[in-house]
Amino acid sequence: MSLRAAALALALLLVAPCALAQGAPERAKKEAAAQQRLDTLRSQIKAITAEQRAFEGERSQATRALREADAQVSNAVRALRSTEAGIATQELELQKLEARKLTLEAGLVEQREALATLVRSAYALGRHEQLKLLLAQDRMSDLARVLAYHRYFQNDRQQRITGLLAELQQLATVGQQIVDQRQVLEAARLQQQSELTALEGQRTERAAVLATLETTFKDRAARLAALGRDEKSVVKLLEQLRDAVADIPRQVDDNRPFASRRGQLGRPLAGAALAGFGGRLPDGRTSDGLLIAGTAGAEVRAAAPGRVAYSDWLKGYGLLVIIDHGDGWMSLYAFNDALLKDVGDWVRAGEPLATVGSSGGQGRPALYFELRRNGQPQDPKPWLRP
Repeated sequence: MSLRAAALALALLLVAPCALAQGAPERAKKEAAAQQRLDTLRSQIKAITAEQRAFEGERSQATRALREADAQVSNAVRALRSTEAGIATQELELQKLEARKLTLEAGLVEQREALATLVRSAYALGRHEQLKLLLAQDRMSDLARVLAYHRYFQNDRQQRITGLLAELQQLATVGQQIVDQRQVLEAARLQQQSELTALEGQRTERAAVLATLETTFKDRAARLAALGRDEKSVVKLLEQLRDAVADIPRQVDDNRPFASRRGQLGRPLAGAALAGFGGRLPDGRTSDGLLIAGTAGAEVRAAAPGRVAYSDWLKGYGLLVIIDHGDGWMSLYAFNDALLKDVGDWVRAGEPLATVGSSGGQGRPALYFELRRNGQPQDPKPWLRP
C-alpha cells in the first residue's frame, strides 16, 4: 500500500466514528420530530371526532345507547383476540419444548448404548488381558500399555457418565417446563372461554338495545333520521381528515399512485355481495359502496397501502376505519365489531384493520366498504381484483 493510500485509509477510520456519532443524534432528532407530528395528528383527529359527534347529534339517547353497546362488544372482541394470540404463542413454545424433549430422549438412547459398549469392552479387557499380563513375567513390557488402555477406558466412561447425567437433568428440566407450559396454556384457554361467554353476553345486550330502537323507530324514515348517516357530515369529515394527514410523509414501501391501482386492489373481505354500488342497503339507504357478507370475527383487510385517518365509532357506519391513500383517495370499512388499528398507523395492502361485525345498528354481520375520491363515492368494483 502506498503512503498516500495508507493516509487516506487512516483518515477514513478516524472520520467514520465521528460521522456515526453525528448520525445517531440526527436520526433520534428525526424520529422525535416524526413522533411529534404523529401526536399532533392524533390530537387533530380526536378534535375532529369530537366535533363530528356534536355535529351529528351524538347526544341523542338512541345514538349514545347504540355506540355504548358497540363499544362493549369491541372491547370484548379485542380482549379475546389478545388472549387467542397469547395462546398461539404458548402453543408454539410448547411444541418447541416437546421437540427438545424428543431430541434429548434420542440422544440419551445413543449415550446409553455407547456407554454400555464401553463398559462391556472395559470389563472384557480387565477380566482377561490384565490378569494374564500380570502373571506372564515374560510380557511385563506390555503391562504399561494395557494399564494405559484401562485408564483411557475409565476416563472415557466417567466422561460419558457425566454427560449422561447432565442430559438426564436437562430432560427433567424440559419435562417440568412442559408441565408448567401446559398449565399456563390451560389457564389461557379457561380465560378464552370466559371471554367468549362475555362476548356473547355483550352481543346479546347489543341485540336488546337494537330491538328497543327498532320498537322506538317503527317508521323507516324516523329510524334513518335517528341512526342513519348524514352525507354532508361525512363529506365534511373526510375533508378534515384529508387536510390533517396531508403533510405527513409516507412510510410504506409501496408508493405507487393510487390511480394506477385500478383493477388491482385486494378485496377487504371474501364474501358474497349483499348490495352493490347504487343498490339498496337493508335499512333502505342507497349504497355508496359494497356490502359484503361475512362471519363475525373474520378479519377485514386493507385494500391498498395507506395511513389510518380515522378509527372510531361514527353514526350510520358503526365502528369505522378510514384509510388515506393520498391524492384525495380514501377507503372506508364500516359495521366492524372491533378496530385493530389506531389513527396514524401505516398499513400495507392486505393488513388486518378490523373484525367483521354488525355495529351501527346492523341486523347481520357484514362489511360495508366505500371508496371515495375528494369525498365523492366511487364504484369500488372496477378497482378490486376479480
